[in-house]
Amino acid sequence: MYVKVFYLLIYIEVINIAIKIRKRYQGRTREINRDIINESISAKELLVITADGEKLGVISREVALKKAEDAELDLVLIAPNSTPPVGKIVDYGKYKYEKKKAEQAAKRNQKVVELKEIRITPNIGQHDLETKLKNGRKFLKNGDKLKISLKFRGRENLNKDFGAKTLKRAVDMIKDVSDIEKPPKESGRFLDVILKPKK
Repeated sequence: MYVKVFYLLIYIEVINIAIKIRKRYQGRTREINRDIINESISAKELLVITADGEKLGVISREVALKKAEDAELDLVLIAPNSTPPVGKIVDYGKYKYEKKKAEQAAKRNQKVVELKEIRITPNIGQHDLETKLKNGRKFLKNGDKLKISLKFRGRENLNKDFGAKTLKRAVDMIKDVSDIEKPPKESGRFLDVILKPKK
């Protein structure tokens, strides 16, 4: 009896530990080493480049590995899909560091284009329209796209031509910094136009 209870308690404890471990590592992705180096290279022949950029030509994997070993460096496969695959004799630690640095620099220089929106109504006053378009102008100059949404309320639905004229006036007021990406389109109670920064 006591032995069964003892084993049951151990079993429950093991399950609890397993659940804790699972929760701890759930959602984590393991970093996969995508670089193929030294003995991991399966290609029989490679176009080999030295650390100085000198091309040694197409040589066998064994000869390339020997040259890398003689130079006390690593053979890294830099273009596995080319014919023949391209390998480079480099200091792998330095190569990895420079590659990571280049990826970070590319990420910093990458601009994420957002779609910003301003809303207007058919009867919007001139001053209010200018204020809203001032913000829209800032968005476009920042490299983002701009969606101008004109909302019809109540009886304004009966005179949609007037709303279309107001939207056209708004588009004309900022045409010096924008081009139309998607022309005006009706969507329920809205008339929308999407603008992109002028090239």
